[in-house]
Parts: sequence; structure tokens; C-alpha cells
Amino acid sequence: MALRLIHVGIGGWGGDWAVNAVPRVPTIERVAVVDADPTALAKARKRAGIPEEQCFTSLGEAMDKVPADAVLVTATVGAHVPLAVEALHAGKHVLVEKPFAPTVAEAHEVLAAAEQAGRTVMVSQNYRFYPAARTAARLVADKALGRLGTVHVDFRKWANNAPEAGHRHYQLVHPLLYDMAIHHFDLMRMVLGQDPVSVYTQVTDPPWSRFKEEASAVLTVTFDGGSVVSYRGSWVSSGEPTAWSGAWHLECENGEIYWTGRDGPAGSPEGDHIRVTRRGEEGPAAEPVTMLDVPYIGRAGSLAEFARAVEAGEEPESSGRRNLASLALAETAARSVVSGQVEKVTWGKD
Repeated sequence: MALRLIHVGIGGWGGDWAVNAVPRVPTIERVAVVDADPTALAKARKRAGIPEEQCFTSLGEAMDKVPADAVLVTATVGAHVPLAVEALHAGKHVLVEKPFAPTVAEAHEVLAAAEQAGRTVMVSQNYRFYPAARTAARLVADKALGRLGTVHVDFRKWANNAPEAGHRHYQLVHPLLYDMAIHHFDLMRMVLGQDPVSVYTQVTDPPWSRFKEEASAVLTVTFDGGSVVSYRGSWVSSGEPTAWSGAWHLECENGEIYWTGRDGPAGSPEGDHIRVTRRGEEGPAAEPVTMLDVPYIGRAGSLAEFARAVEAGEEPESSGRRNLASLALAETAARSVVSGQVEKVTWGKD
């Protein structure tokens, strides 16, 4: 039986979820959509072909009128916590778009509500569900090239053309660290199989940046398994753009793993690439790599994992509890911007 889902927040990116993610997963049945903005609701109805009787302007009304098992939250970040808590108090499982919450402390509020309700909370970290990332994680876990050492990650995009007046992206709080690098922070944890210990952030905004807060930064992240990640990210780079997952160089004991991904249309594995180079007596030599099969790509992968975990009564791969370390790394990286110091990464209740 498919998981009956209420989708709340269908303007902008949420509308893309409604069209290009939710319909792809047969174990998900969308039973209602919610948005406080009637214009966004009407637009989503037209794009996704949603019946009028399944459209509501409040989550409470939708839950009262439509039998459902779970709620998908793709509203703005500031609404994640109140909507998730409301759904949990009503006995619904919750899948929430990244970032989980504005702060780690607020994320704990959601987890407390989930524990009280006995329901599942998962964060959609959709970059996990691409072949190159999952293959790289398997190679590291299997020590295919021996022990892992230093990791270098580069992310470059140009998102600086729009006029400054009224452009939402320019006004975001920590547009690099919270809006984009949270993907890369979560991938670091998945690929390395380690959790962050400390981070130092140096803002590198060029004079042409139109962003209110940091759009470019260099980070050094230390992990509990001993690995150190050098991360360079930018929304305002004049250099060659990378794929959305970034360009990754993992230096191992006996060679290097290079991978990149999410370079095609959203929900497509096009552009995923991985290369293994083994160091030998006669110099580096490339080895063939078969990428893992990922049945559901990107956001569809998040939805499929959510439905599977709820059905099985298991903790999902990117549960709210497990995602705390990714959120904490973003929050701590932002704190390092202010302090100018190396900051310790923690995510406990204290």
C-alpha cells in the first residue's frame, strides 16, 4: 500500500517537487497539497494536474479533511519547524526539505515531537541519491585504495547576473553555507563515513558579489576518523562551473578517487562520473569502475527511502536524528565566519 502524503509548500521549488519528484515514486500517493498563497496553489494545480478538492490553504484543514499517513514539507526554511511539529502532533510522519531547520536547537524541537508521537522524521538530502556519490562512498568504505587521507571539494557556479533589487537569492541568510553547501556537508559525511569535529571558514567574496551575505568561502573541516576536507565553494565564480555535487578528489593511501555528479537535469544521473587512479611503480594507472545502480534518483530517492523506512518501521538513511551533524556543520561554519576562529562542531541538546 502506498504512503498517503500531504504536500505542503508548493510555490517555487515546492512546485517542482509536485511535478518532477512526487509522481515518480509508486510507493507514494499524493492525497493533498497545501499552500497559504492561493496564486501558488492555482499554479501548482495547473502544472501538476491536481484536483481542486485536494487543494488547501492550511495544513490543519488538509489533515482534518483528508486521510493521510505523512506530510512532505517543502515550504521556506522558516516554516519547516512549525509545520513539521504540527504534522507530528497530528500523528503524521514527516519528510522535510533541506536544510532541516534554521538552527540545531530548533531541529531538536522537531525530534522531541517525533519521539513523543512515535513517528518518523527524515530530511531530504537528495544529493545522496546519485550513482557517483554512492559509488564513491562504497569505495571508501571498502578501502578500495587503502586508507583515506585528505579530501578536496570544489563547487563553482555563477549566480550573479540578476539585478540586486528584490532578488530573493541575494537576500538569503548564509546563501552559500545554508542554501548550497549543506548538500556538500551531508555528502562529506556520507562519502567519508565520518562526522565533523571542527571547521574553519574564510569568506572569499569578490568585489562583484551582489549577495548580502557570504557567496564564496574556503573551509577546512576536520572529521572524527582523521580525514581533513578542503572545501571551496562559490555562487560568484568566474571559473569553469562544476556539477552541482561539486568536483571531489579523495586522496587515498594507494591512489585517488575522483568523482562528480548531478550535472544533468534534476532527477537524472546524466553527468555522474567517477574515476579511480591507482598509484603503481610505473606511475598512476586508471582502473575501471562500475557505478552502483540507484533506482530512484535525487528527490525521488528521498521519497522512496522515506516510504520504505515508514513501511518497515526502520530509521531512514537521512533521518532527522542522523541529519543533525550535517546541519550542525553548516551552523558552525557560519559561526566561524563571525568569530574568525576554528570552531568545534557539536549537535547535542546542550
